[in-house]
Amino acid sequence: MKAIWFAARSTLGAGAVLLLAILSGCQLAPETSDGAGPAFASTVHTGDPKVAGQLRSGFHGIEQNAWRWTAQEFSVVLHPPLGSAQAGAVLKVSLTIPDIVIQRLKTISLGGTLGGVSLPRETYSRPGSYLYQRDVPPDLLAHNVVQVDFQLDQSLAPTNGEQRQLGIIVSSIGLEVR
Repeated sequence: MKAIWFAARSTLGAGAVLLLAILSGCQLAPETSDGAGPAFASTVHTGDPKVAGQLRSGFHGIEQNAWRWTAQEFSVVLHPPLGSAQAGAVLKVSLTIPDIVIQRLKTISLGGTLGGVSLPRETYSRPGSYLYQRDVPPDLLAHNVVQVDFQLDQSLAPTNGEQRQLGIIVSSIGLEVR
């Protein structure tokens, strides 16, 4: 009888935690197959609501089911792909510089840091779609997850019609083995 009561109590406790998480808007990350913690992807498509937990800061809501605006600073957590701790990887960011950004700011530069190492900046002076691509050395990919912090040199300030700080549009960020 004691075992049945304990099992029922444990199940109710887990259910209550799940219910509280749902009601509070908390997102629970999927567990790895060994139960060791959240499973993260090597590439995130910002239009996928399932990867929202990997978008740490500076991303606005999904638009057109495909992309998100960023703020001036934004961060993502990625799982290094298999073999990257030996061979290194390439960080790839699929982005769009909207016409309104170039009209108002003239140019915008993107740079970042990964594992305390600066990623070279790239400056854009025309609207359009771009691929920001940087090599990442193997020693920065030895952990289960890495955080990449991006910085723009400037962004569009909130206006009367738009309450968000707007930087660039990002559709995906990922690491690929070299």
